[in-house]
Amino acid sequence: MEEEIVKGEEFVAAPEEKEAVQAPAEVVDTSAEASAEQVEASVEEKQVVNPAPVVEAEIEAASEPVAEEAVAETAAEPEPTETVEPTELEAETEVEAEPATVLTSGADVIAKLKSLPNFGVSIARDELEHLKQAFYRWHNAAISEVKDAFVAAGNDADAFVPADRCPELVAEEEEFKEVMTVIREKRAEAQKELDRIREQNLLRKEAILERLKTMIDNADTVPVSYDDFQTIQQEWREVKDVPPEKASELWKTYQSYTERFYDIRKLNNMFRDYDFKKNLEVKTQLCEQAEKLAEEPDVVVAFRQLQKLHQEFREAGPVAKELREEIWNRFKEASTVINRRHQQYFEEIKKTEKENLEQKIAICEIMESIDYDALNGYAKWNDKTQEVLALQGKWKSLGFAPKKQNQKVFERFRAACDVFFTKKAEFFKSTKESLSANLEKKIALCEQAEALKDSTEWKATADKLAALQKEWRSIGAVPKKQSEAVWKRFMAACDAFFSNRNNATSSQRSEEHKNLAAKKDIVTTLKNLSDQLEQGVQDMGDDFSDKLRGLVADWNSIGHVPFRDKDKLYKQYRSLVDGLFDKLHVSESARRVSSFRKRVSESGNVDRERERLLQTYERVKNELKTYENNLGFLSASSKSGNSLLAEVQRKMEKLRADADEILEKIKSLDKPAEPETPAEPETPETLETPEA
Repeated sequence: MEEEIVKGEEFVAAPEEKEAVQAPAEVVDTSAEASAEQVEASVEEKQVVNPAPVVEAEIEAASEPVAEEAVAETAAEPEPTETVEPTELEAETEVEAEPATVLTSGADVIAKLKSLPNFGVSIARDELEHLKQAFYRWHNAAISEVKDAFVAAGNDADAFVPADRCPELVAEEEEFKEVMTVIREKRAEAQKELDRIREQNLLRKEAILERLKTMIDNADTVPVSYDDFQTIQQEWREVKDVPPEKASELWKTYQSYTERFYDIRKLNNMFRDYDFKKNLEVKTQLCEQAEKLAEEPDVVVAFRQLQKLHQEFREAGPVAKELREEIWNRFKEASTVINRRHQQYFEEIKKTEKENLEQKIAICEIMESIDYDALNGYAKWNDKTQEVLALQGKWKSLGFAPKKQNQKVFERFRAACDVFFTKKAEFFKSTKESLSANLEKKIALCEQAEALKDSTEWKATADKLAALQKEWRSIGAVPKKQSEAVWKRFMAACDAFFSNRNNATSSQRSEEHKNLAAKKDIVTTLKNLSDQLEQGVQDMGDDFSDKLRGLVADWNSIGHVPFRDKDKLYKQYRSLVDGLFDKLHVSESARRVSSFRKRVSESGNVDRERERLLQTYERVKNELKTYENNLGFLSASSKSGNSLLAEVQRKMEKLRADADEILEKIKSLDKPAEPETPAEPETPETLETPEA
């Protein structure tokens, strides 16, 4: 999207521009000695962040399994303690979940939301937030594009009303809000249902604990059955989520009763070895799953799955004492591989964000260094606008800056853009008033010329029309829509008078035909000189240069020719003279310098012109220096900045050429007077001044 970013209210950052990536889920304690409070706290956090859907079967599948107690004399085994804590980078950086499908517009986001099963109850919160951010990114960009076109058409940005200019986008946003409201209501209902199920599960677990307590308390009178105990264990595991605030207390009570049961039963080693073997199989499978995660291409997904495996590893029962260290080390080594990849992933993000910040600061400095005093014409404002648009395009191609600086640097850039387009609007507004005033002046000249077109006082009227033509040239531009019409009106009046005068003065027409023949002779002579140069006959020395200048002087001394032959003959003459001057290595710049020196010398304002040229030269040098400073920032840009770099270099070459020509003009004013060089021939567009 390459549209112009105007005032602050239009250039609204996409949601991801204002929010850093989401932080990874907190790593839970991986040691087998981790307390029940830690286990239940981690389960509580997961339940709050991503509530399960309403369906009971899905709730059971999504919930965390409860650790199975070992059939041993002790309820838990001591294993090496290893706590995997989130790194500093992980704590500060968040990772935004990406949707499974490619979305390209706000309408796609709405369609995606409507297609979510069960009103989006089971969708993860970060994915729902991503869809919301994606919608407003495209929605704001679309409104900004419409507003840019509105402002570019010469309208005031403050007069822009989205409901009037883009009602379909406003309607789309209303539809999006309605869909999101439905989803939020359904998710709230699902959470309410989940809370109800948790309360039921709490009552069921409390009843199971009461049964277990009764069995243990009556152990002296009623034989304790291990089968009954296993049945109670199985029922306990089948009951899943409970209110998070009750989970830790329930777990402690259950552990306490379990330990009392083993103390009472004092089961023999056969049962304990059986449980050790079963627990070893479970932990071996968890190790294999953790090792396979090293092949997962998505680092964040692998890290999150690893946390679930850690929870299951902690909840699994103990293994034989001689195998505890070995199985734990295997699981820990697999975890280290995933954690290292996770750490490197966020370090790369941090490095990239730092580079993006440096480039964004460079863009801000370029915007803030714009010399608004030098933008004194339409062409300059339009050229500078293209540069600003290129900077905005590069800004959009860059990713996030670090979270602490991201919003600040964006606001700095937006403020610089606001200043630019505010000043541009002010310039065009003032220029529009000037154009209207110039149009009124030229219409008045048209009326005066039309009043003189039928006059028969040839000399006096011709002088008056010549004065009107001179005044016309001194007036500035007019609105483009009326420019050609008012020009044709003025020229029609002038042409009518001169046509009448030519018809009335046949002698003058005869003289024009003589002038035509003389100019044709000069064209023939110039063509012969050009042919001789092509054949290598003519020497390119001073004689040739003098001869060429003499022909130019003769042409300028000859009077008018018939109007219908003027343009065609002049084009032939101009083409031959330009070609010969080019062959004499007289550049266009040198000719302009020569013409400038002659004009200034005739006016007698040499000192004043020299002072003006010095000021202009200093201004061009300062502007060139600004571009050179900015070039250093852009040279380190990504590939998307190559077009901007080329544009800046082109501007710099033009400024250097201008500076060289100004120096030549200054030098020409400092030199003593030289023989006069032929003046540049009058262009066919120049208004014809009537002869005496």
